[in-house]
Amino acid sequence: MFSISIPNIITIIRMLLTPLFVIFLQAGMYPSALLVFAVAAVSDGLDGFLARYFDQRTELGAYLDPLADKLLLTTAYIGLAVFQLIPTWLAVIVISRDVLILLGVAIFTLTQTEFEIHPSLWSKVTTCIQLFTVCLMLLSPMVSIPDGVQMIFFVLTAIITGVSGGHYLFVGLKILHD
Repeated sequence: MFSISIPNIITIIRMLLTPLFVIFLQAGMYPSALLVFAVAAVSDGLDGFLARYFDQRTELGAYLDPLADKLLLTTAYIGLAVFQLIPTWLAVIVISRDVLILLGVAIFTLTQTEFEIHPSLWSKVTTCIQLFTVCLMLLSPMVSIPDGVQMIFFVLTAIITGVSGGHYLFVGLKILHD
């Protein structure tokens, strides 16, 4: 049975903030888009903290939280690429990693392979750098950020995302092999 807890409600709110973020981004309302995105990003850490601190981890939360992250980040990277605030290649790398993870979950489900959802340290670092890069690029229309600084974050985000994807691929193949 799925139970609704405060962390799960926060996760659902994060999912509901995603369309609002898109509306502001599409309208060129970058301060509002940044505010909504930042609230959603902070809620990602808050729901996890509350779930652990108050021992409110649920099976529903184990599925909803990564889904909310994927929804928010995929939407953000597609939107930023469409509005040319980030290079398309970066959006492709970020989204490809998420597709790889979802494909792995689908394969495990179809093959009835037992697995538990546990975000790795690489995954947490990846989420942080991806969130920070989005915030930085939402600031860029309002504050002059040198191209070199932007490129450093693009490359860093791409590398860490690639390492994280490779780590999940390695872990997934090991689970299938065992």
